[in-house]
Amino acid sequence: MKPADILIALMVAITWGLAFVASRIALDELSPELMTALRFMIAAAPCLFIRKPKIAWPLLIAISFTLFLGQFLSQAYGIARGVPVGLTSVVVQSQALFTIGFAAIAFGERPTPAQTLGIVIAAIGLLMICGTVGYDFSVGAFAVLMVAPVSFAVGNLLLRGARGVPMFDLFAWLCLASAMPLFVLALIANGPAPTWASLTHMSLTAGLCMLALGGISTSIAYWLWGRLLRDYRAAQVVPFALLVPFVGSAASSIVFGERFGPLRLAGMLTVIGGIAVMVLVGRPQALPKAV
Repeated sequence: MKPADILIALMVAITWGLAFVASRIALDELSPELMTALRFMIAAAPCLFIRKPKIAWPLLIAISFTLFLGQFLSQAYGIARGVPVGLTSVVVQSQALFTIGFAAIAFGERPTPAQTLGIVIAAIGLLMICGTVGYDFSVGAFAVLMVAPVSFAVGNLLLRGARGVPMFDLFAWLCLASAMPLFVLALIANGPAPTWASLTHMSLTAGLCMLALGGISTSIAYWLWGRLLRDYRAAQVVPFALLVPFVGSAASSIVFGERFGPLRLAGMLTVIGGIAVMVLVGRPQALPKAV
């Protein structure tokens, strides 16, 4: 990779890691539904200037509702209900485990021995994390959070059907397709008056967090990541995503004073280790860009 593109990959990973912290700050003032809707509405702003890409509406909506709506709304719910930011960033990255598993079920792509080992290691790590649930956050909150990597994985596989579509245009319209139902959900769940009050009384800090989440972390970062995957082999790009949970955990420790007990820390490191085995040692040849 060119030095400039290595720097871009690093900046994207750092941006995504810091996005977990920005989400936590914004959720102090906004409901999960409203925060996620605003995130996507900001990221969908380019739709005012670009046409819908050549992709069928059913496929576009399916990708949007899994890769974006399902993933990020469940993240927001989990964080809002007490799941630590650092732990959230690790759990979301377990999508690699589910992507490979679902690809094996849906497309008959048999994992390599190295991938099987990585899946086992990551699964053990998730079980270790499960052993810490119920102390500082509820089982229900963790269950909702686990929707994120599952939705992420399904979206990865559905994204295969959009090959050849300009990434920036596609992601902008994916965000638009998620933003509209999320605003409706926010009105139903919170009521029109509280929703309007949250929007009109939003602090400068929360507003800046939303601009960073929508404009930088979602719109620009996803576009840059898609461009890197277009120009380089996935084996060169995907490993940079392993930095995301480390950045998220470190930033959460600094900003919120988040600390991890021995079992949870061991579980988080085990999950990351399993993911590293999956993405660095072996992946299904038919699934390089999805993972």
